Amino acid sequence: MAQEFVNCKIQPGKVVVFIKPTCPYCRKAQEILSQLPIKQGLLEFVDITATKHTNEIQDYLLQLTGARTVPRVFIGKDCIGGCSDLVSMQESGELLTRLKQIGALQ
Repeated sequence: MAQEFVNCKIQPGKVVVFIKPTCPYCRKAQEILSQLPIKQGLLEFVDITATKHTNEIQDYLLQLTGARTVPRVFIGKDCIGGCSDLVSMQESGELLTRLKQIGALQ
């Protein structure tokens, strides 16, 4: 269930962030990404607490990405890490470059 749930969300050309709404790092990641000119429909925040399988989803994210913490940020099929990784990429300019590469910017 968890594997199927996560894998169907992660798609080429899309930015997907697995979050918990009460997490301050998740809110920061949402804030950063929501301010960028990402095409409508290509940015999705997935609240993993809205399912009964939160722990299983986090266990699968650990298998997939090496960490079970949230946020887990995917640009296309690649996990770039969590909030601090997203901030570093934004500051270096790499974030916009990666978003352009997958065709997600307006």
